[in-house]
Amino acid sequence: MAAEDAILGADSGRRRRKESQLLKRKERWLVVLGVVLHAVYMMSIFDIYFKTPIVHGMDPVVPGFPAPAKRLVLLVADGLRADKFFEPDSEGRFRAPFLRSIIKERGRWGVSHARPPTESRPGHVAIIAGFYEDPSAVTKGWKANPVEFDSVFNRSKHTFAYGSPDIIPIFCGALPHCTWNSYPHEYEDFATDASFLDEWSFDHFQSLLNRSQNDERLRELLHQDNVAIFLHLLGCDSNGHAHRPYSSTYLNNVKVVDNIARRVYDLVEGYFNDNRTAYVFTADHGMSDKGSHGDGHPSNTDTPLVVWGAGVKYPKPVTIDSHPDHVHRFVDEHLHDMPTPKHWRLSSIERVDVNQADIAPLMSTLLGLPCPMNSVGNLPRDYIQMKKEDEVEAVLANTKQILAQFLRKSHMKQENTLYFMPFKPLTDYSSLLDQIEKVKSLGHFEAALKLCENLRSLALEALHYFQTYDWMLLMTIITLGYIGWMFFLLLHVLQSYTALPSILFRQDQPVHHKGRTRKVKQFGCLLMGILSVLLYLNHSPPLYHAYVAMTLFLWTQIISEYHFIKAFWRYLRARELNYFLKLVATFAISLLVLEFLVYSFTDRKLYTWCFIFAGVAASCYLFYLIPWKSAIPAFTWLSCWFLSVFTLMPAEIPDNNPLVVASGAVVTVVGSAARWLNTSSEDTKYWLNFCNHDKKKARLPFLFFLQVVLVGLSSIMVLLSTSHRMENQELHAVHQFFNWCIAGLSMILPLFSENVLLSRVTSVFLGFGPPFLLLSIGYEAVFYSALALVLMAWILFENTILYVSEEKPSTTLEVSLLENAVLGSNERYLQLSDMRIPLVFMVLFNVAFFGTGNFASIASFEISSVYRFITIFSPFLMAALLIFKLFIPFMLVICAFSAITKLIQVPRSGCYFLVILVSDVMTIHFFFLVRNTGSWMEIGNSISHFGIVSAQVVFVLLLFALTDIYTKDIQ
Repeated sequence: MAAEDAILGADSGRRRRKESQLLKRKERWLVVLGVVLHAVYMMSIFDIYFKTPIVHGMDPVVPGFPAPAKRLVLLVADGLRADKFFEPDSEGRFRAPFLRSIIKERGRWGVSHARPPTESRPGHVAIIAGFYEDPSAVTKGWKANPVEFDSVFNRSKHTFAYGSPDIIPIFCGALPHCTWNSYPHEYEDFATDASFLDEWSFDHFQSLLNRSQNDERLRELLHQDNVAIFLHLLGCDSNGHAHRPYSSTYLNNVKVVDNIARRVYDLVEGYFNDNRTAYVFTADHGMSDKGSHGDGHPSNTDTPLVVWGAGVKYPKPVTIDSHPDHVHRFVDEHLHDMPTPKHWRLSSIERVDVNQADIAPLMSTLLGLPCPMNSVGNLPRDYIQMKKEDEVEAVLANTKQILAQFLRKSHMKQENTLYFMPFKPLTDYSSLLDQIEKVKSLGHFEAALKLCENLRSLALEALHYFQTYDWMLLMTIITLGYIGWMFFLLLHVLQSYTALPSILFRQDQPVHHKGRTRKVKQFGCLLMGILSVLLYLNHSPPLYHAYVAMTLFLWTQIISEYHFIKAFWRYLRARELNYFLKLVATFAISLLVLEFLVYSFTDRKLYTWCFIFAGVAASCYLFYLIPWKSAIPAFTWLSCWFLSVFTLMPAEIPDNNPLVVASGAVVTVVGSAARWLNTSSEDTKYWLNFCNHDKKKARLPFLFFLQVVLVGLSSIMVLLSTSHRMENQELHAVHQFFNWCIAGLSMILPLFSENVLLSRVTSVFLGFGPPFLLLSIGYEAVFYSALALVLMAWILFENTILYVSEEKPSTTLEVSLLENAVLGSNERYLQLSDMRIPLVFMVLFNVAFFGTGNFASIASFEISSVYRFITIFSPFLMAALLIFKLFIPFMLVICAFSAITKLIQVPRSGCYFLVILVSDVMTIHFFFLVRNTGSWMEIGNSISHFGIVSAQVVFVLLLFALTDIYTKDIQ
């Protein structure tokens, strides 16, 4: 009998080892799948949100009216705010007297509304090419040209341009019929008054006209029709950045720009003397009070526009019917007929606001040129002085040019799509054009203009329709893929780390489903083949095949487990109502926590309220379980409230060397308190689970005191290194050597500590303290201790729950572990209540991001953080040190997480997959929050948020592997 038991035991052991090996192999495959899936799905945002709107292959629409002007002068004052241009100074005098006289006597004026990102390249592209920033530029930077595009300068017979090296080459660098020049980059010095850059542009233009007196070829170029002259005036932008837009330097630059506009006008009129020149004065963007730009604030989007000369209407007094389209919104969400500020003293003169892209068709019309082929601007009729029939021709040409883009996009999509869905309102566009021609021939010009504008609006809607044609399909596929991945992970956790399989199989004896599973997979392969053929016939990009393949593969795997899902559903239906309520409550709380984390990415102060609430709730719950005299409830309350302070601090960490030095004492006090708790807890029943004194003794009895000494030395070196560097402008070689030695030695010592939970966690905290202190510049050094206290409170909280569960007389711990063993280990199965572990981990993991800023913040990349290790510029070493500093709080969180899984005897791998599952709930949310409009910061942040949570499948796994060095032998 004993022999039979031994044989059965050996067979059981072999079976368990084989199952364990199969599980590890499956999980390695699952991790690889997760990495590939997240990498592929991350690329989808560039197919959905960042595809270029520019198409080629259209013919220019030749206008059917005589050119109102022979040449056009474009003056762009980079970074000039509308309010600073129009308002008077403190003495009541206006800064732009010449252009104000134009507004009152000879031309038209308004505010040009820019669309974010309000940067120099996007603004100039909108003004000169007539379309808003190509969203694919986000992958290449705004100074590069991601694609070729048409512009007013391309259509001109010749263009003369002078100005910044960052702007002029964008439009003129590859243009054969262009004479241009730009000053060296070195001229853009923020330490000087940059108005001399504007004078440089004017001087070179004046020199050009002077040279033409003796250059017959140059004189012929200047006197031909359809000539564009572009002066880029950078002074306001540079002075705004360096001195702020309310400074005397910036405001004086407005006067310089006005003076240049007057001199250009006098010079051109005196040179040509034919009254055939049109003038456009505007700005690419404004400037915030902080001296920056990029977002959609009115100080950045509102720019001045003054137009005068040949073909331009004269000023018109304000009337009741000045703007019949008063409900129309501009691209920056401002309404027409916004009241003109009284202190501008222009309320009596009609103001005609435009979208920035409307300036391109305005300039093309004044020169009698075809509109730029990719322009989406609307011709502002209130600026042009033309016969009514010519005005209809101009608006019709503008409409046909936008319609041509629609037809080209429609044709391209129809050629590459098996089932094409046209834009229904324009399926019969030719009859609309015929109707316009008929009404025009009858002399009903106002009706014709109305029909043209309606057709133009439909064409713009059609362009948006084809720009987003694949959005619904791609977003559906990616969303289904993420949902499938989460279901797949959930099935894996339920099958491998819960007691469900044994319960389900006990109630319903398993049947061999291999045949059915094989059929499901075969059907999935067949469907994948059919879809691949369809995608190929649709000429879809290779990534489209990858998106579909990933999604279909996941759902095939899920459906192949339908017998388990069916049995699980029967099991749920048989449970009591109380279990359903717990399930719904767990789901609701999890979703609430995850949505909170999503919003915390944009407002880290939410964590302050989170930890204030958590401190109260956790301490009250602990008080319900155990008495106050244990001090655990009070400690939990105070530690949470202490950590809540840090997310109120500024993200830009101010230098505070004394605070960093004092933080060393805080680290020592926290470590000493943990040491005392570990050695004095024999009579404290609530702490015995992680303070067991029967475990392996330390290999170095004096280890704790050595670590405390290293923390003290690091504080001293912070003081010595910084003071010497500040006095002598260099890092002393001896200080540098000691800093490297202290940091390196301190991280090795935790490996020699006791393998008792509290001893090891305390040793890790003290081990990473010195390098973090040496890399700190301010309050983040105190944050390190505050985070450790909360992690200790988390361990105490879980230990209390474990102690209370052990006290319950319903079952003994040994029987519970025996019944709930996982593949022969001493870990129990996961339960519904264990969902709190990954949720708390996600909160603390994100606090490690946002407690002192985040990866995208200035604080996280403050270069002075590395000056105690290196001062000579070495980008790779400096970047490595900065990233290491950011990783240290994450290491603490994961060490605490691993210790808790050991403490309460749950499988860490199962909890890891739950962490990935809940993080992907956030990933889906951030997928829909990706932006392709707004400032570069807003666009970049939306991409980085999506990327950060997508990368957690790899990021957390790597940190788990690193921390496993310290936590694998914890008892």
